Amino acid sequence: MEKGIEIRWHGRGGQGAKTAALLLADVAFKTGKYVQGFPEYGPERMGAPITAYNRISDGKIRVHSNIYDPDYVVVVDETLLHSVDVTAGLKEQGAIIVNTSRSAEEIRPSLNGYSGRVVTVDARVISEEALGKYFPNSPMLAAVVATSQVMEKDKFLNEMKASYEHKFAKKPEVIAGNMKALEMAFDAVGC
Repeated sequence: MEKGIEIRWHGRGGQGAKTAALLLADVAFKTGKYVQGFPEYGPERMGAPITAYNRISDGKIRVHSNIYDPDYVVVVDETLLHSVDVTAGLKEQGAIIVNTSRSAEEIRPSLNGYSGRVVTVDARVISEEALGKYFPNSPMLAAVVATSQVMEKDKFLNEMKASYEHKFAKKPEVIAGNMKALEMAFDAVGC
């Protein structure tokens, strides 16, 4: 895969990790990238650990498998740090992005010796402020784009707004909140 990145998402059923991975693929495609976005299916149920994947590239993607050596890992539920080896295969020059209220230094001992970049984002605080409820997928989606810089912020936000306008055509009141959550996550990551 030429000039591309691979992302592995870890979450629990119902938190939106699968939806975020599919949205990222859709938005990246609309900005001219070659993409893959897919979940790993197992006995899915609300609250069960799930995994989803993204490949995003400037060139054609000829690999069609799960991602075993990702450039980036997104952990939507911090409790998975204790039950799933989220850092398995994670490249040291990549990063892990964790939804937590704790600092990178505080969670590093839970990362099985991973010595690469650790980014923390409190998606709960962001989504509750922006949306009034806990929906971690929008903040985590923006956090991975900000961390990986897979696309320009403005292009990402414009495409996300168009996507939200389509998805929430009958509930336009949630568009502004989701856009605010994206902006807040970019600010939290520092991009």
